[in-house]
Amino acid sequence: MPYIAAIDQGTTTTRFILTTTEGEVVAQAQFEHKQIMPRQGWVEHDPMEIWRNTRRAVVEAMASKDITDEDIAALGVTNQRETAVIWEKSTGKPIYNAIVWQDTRTIHDGDPARFQKKTGLLNNSYPAGPKWAWILDNVPGARQRAEKGELLAGTIDTWLIWNLTGGARGDEGHEATHVTDATNASRTLLMDLETLDWDEQLCAEVGVPRVMLPEIRASIGEFGVVRRRGPLSGVPITGVLGDQQAALFGQGCLDEGDAKMTYGTGLFMLLNTGSTPQWSWHGMLTTVAYHMQGQDPVYALEGSVAVGGSLIQWLRDQLGMLRNAAESETLAAQVDDSAGVVIVPAFSGLFAPRWRPDARGVITGLTRFTDRRHVARAALEATCFQTCEVVRAMQKDARTRIAELRVDGGMTDNALLMQMQADLLDSRVSRPDNIETTVMGAASAAGIGAGLITAPLTLGDTTTWHSTMAGPDRDRLIAAWENAVERSYGLG
Repeated sequence: MPYIAAIDQGTTTTRFILTTTEGEVVAQAQFEHKQIMPRQGWVEHDPMEIWRNTRRAVVEAMASKDITDEDIAALGVTNQRETAVIWEKSTGKPIYNAIVWQDTRTIHDGDPARFQKKTGLLNNSYPAGPKWAWILDNVPGARQRAEKGELLAGTIDTWLIWNLTGGARGDEGHEATHVTDATNASRTLLMDLETLDWDEQLCAEVGVPRVMLPEIRASIGEFGVVRRRGPLSGVPITGVLGDQQAALFGQGCLDEGDAKMTYGTGLFMLLNTGSTPQWSWHGMLTTVAYHMQGQDPVYALEGSVAVGGSLIQWLRDQLGMLRNAAESETLAAQVDDSAGVVIVPAFSGLFAPRWRPDARGVITGLTRFTDRRHVARAALEATCFQTCEVVRAMQKDARTRIAELRVDGGMTDNALLMQMQADLLDSRVSRPDNIETTVMGAASAAGIGAGLITAPLTLGDTTTWHSTMAGPDRDRLIAAWENAVERSYGLG
């Protein structure tokens, strides 16, 4: 039986799985890497540590089940998006740490309307392009070396694929593959969304030489073969997707109007908008959802919320109100409502759809009656309210109603949260048994790219929550949330 392998390189861990063509995970391993924060607002990773952890995870998972390279028919890669790496072509050594997507040091000041029309992105600190430019401008001699072709740039998928296919030494006379896929390229501020190629004018304006950028390929197709030395020798790489797009694909959101929300440290929603880019007028991003080789690309609207599960972590770690994250559900279930408490978790501003960097966190409605049960419930409600705002904005842009929201991520284990979400959305909320949709999406893309399967791998049975809340109660809660959000403005 051939296995499908997948690498999931995330913000905090690197994971490797092996699955059957029926979607049964037979082996896995993962390792954490350091979070480097040299100053406030800066977040970096060591690319070499990420590469070492990738190899370690592969070796450990394969050894745990005595699986050989010959047993594996395809490899998929999914990764934290927008994290930027630059390395020497001749040695494979990074010239600076990877600047992580969370990092806030770079905001391009070009014409916002023109950049959004070309790339679908907003001029905020997310995109990888300005991060590459920052490295070139702050590492002595880097810009000159880049223009000579001595340096290579890439997001994490590109970095891993280049190393997997040979690195600086190449493989049996062939150079390593310097490529990315359309979903990752669409997060750089440098790719034209309609041509799916680097835009020369945007590259020049942002300050990234075209010569150092990888070739953009379809997400499901050919990305090279793993080098002959080391683990996964000879395995073809046939699927690459950014992490949120991988979750969308893994959830089977292949039809126009399908939507998923990932509940993790932050909240990330994507809505499949079909084969034509849908430009947003309500604070959403336009991005590539996936691209199958030989077919038209599929696009999506995306809404990103900075604080989701990290609010629960804050209650646990900073305030000491929770012993563990699961206790938030236990406490919140002990009361019928938050007794008027509203939390706006704008720790570093508000992201989609409001985009208010001047906002800061507030808690309103506190009384002597308030206890930690009400605060726990208000924290869960904050996650739901933020999701509702993104859903409403997407519905306006797409001119459609989202009747079902497919969900995944660690927070979806919280059944109370899911019921609250269905109540406040007034829509169905559906969760698969296997909530590891990101890595399964990468495996699915690889399996389809290799011709092993024809549709995304099964995620098991689905649990669905339906709204049980009366309309006036919903309206009252949403009005209290909006009032609290207004109070958060101008505090940063």
